[in-house]
Amino acid sequence: PPPTHIYTLGRSSAASDVYKRQLQTLLDNPADYLDTSVRVEARISQVCQKKGCFMIASAGDRAVRISFRDYSFFVPTDTSGKTVTLTGTLVERVLSEKQAAHFREDAGSDTIQAGKVYEIVADAVSIPRS
Repeated sequence: PPPTHIYTLGRSSAASDVYKRQLQTLLDNPADYLDTSVRVEARISQVCQKKGCFMIASAGDRAVRISFRDYSFFVPTDTSGKTVTLTGTLVERVLSEKQAAHFREDAGSDTIQAGKVYEIVADAVSIPRS
């Protein structure tokens, strides 16, 4: 069982056998990891403040949006600043300016830009308790 100071949202059994990667490695070489299962530890810089339906993870000067598979779970809106472990799939998307503006408004940040982006669609997120 997981430690009591951590709780998991989503499928707790999601790809526990997937090798853990550094987020910076994924962001530096996204083509190497596209459409494959990944497990990363990431510091959350922003969370959708409306309902926690996405978050932004940062590594150095790079950032990636993390959504949740089939909209099946959300994270607490106070998750910013925590380091989480997530399991999911790295995908490539093209965001319209309208979509990017919507995400920027919900996150309260200008991190998300229109155009080709990489995103992690998470099956599970393990979050430390406060």
